[in-house]
Amino acid sequence: MNNTEIDMYWETDKELFTIVREELYTAVIGDIMDKLGYLHQFLPPQIQPLQDDMFLVGRAMTVLEADCFEDLPENSNNPVMKKPFGLMLEALDDLKEDEIYICTGSSPSYALWGELMATRAQQLGATGAVVNGYSRDTKGVLALNFPSFSYGRYAQDQAPRGKVIDYRVPLEIEGVRINPGDIVVGDIDGVCVVPQEIEKEVFKKAIEKARGEKIVQKAILEGISAKAAFDKYGIM
Repeated sequence: MNNTEIDMYWETDKELFTIVREELYTAVIGDIMDKLGYLHQFLPPQIQPLQDDMFLVGRAMTVLEADCFEDLPENSNNPVMKKPFGLMLEALDDLKEDEIYICTGSSPSYALWGELMATRAQQLGATGAVVNGYSRDTKGVLALNFPSFSYGRYAQDQAPRGKVIDYRVPLEIEGVRINPGDIVVGDIDGVCVVPQEIEKEVFKKAIEKARGEKIVQKAILEGISAKAAFDKYGIM
């Protein structure tokens, strides 16, 4: 694939993310990755949007959380353990425009996301949050209309139960590798991760497939059978 083919659709992240928001969805992106041999790119299905119409797309700002069993332990050998929330505040303040706060590493027994975090992220131009655990302050997050994906609503706080121990490092969530800068897309059907090394091919083909699906749908509405439509267009 050459750059001329890619430039037909977008040149910058902002242009790409606009197309994704207007035309794409996780199912079509996942279908393309399947065809390219990337068969395990969806995060676990319990990670869902706080509100059905929430949609997110952006580059991963990865955050590593760990359980702890005392808020500020006196005898810890790790200076991070002596900080409230560990490095969470530093990670939050490091968010850049069009990035997504994506956090994992702890047991799912407390909230990893809340209203004040969403407020700061939104102020910095971040486009969403995905946590492998719960979120809280649901009314506040919804009032901000900040796309937030989690296991659901649970008010128990991460302090004194967990701390961020690192950020902008590789993560895995149930076998799905997430590197800093990978593109993350989330909607009502789940969250998928597009590795940087295949992102141009994935999105080019996803755009073409999504546009082709509209043609197929129109043909079906006009009376063509499913088999005939697939035989003609190769899309279903």
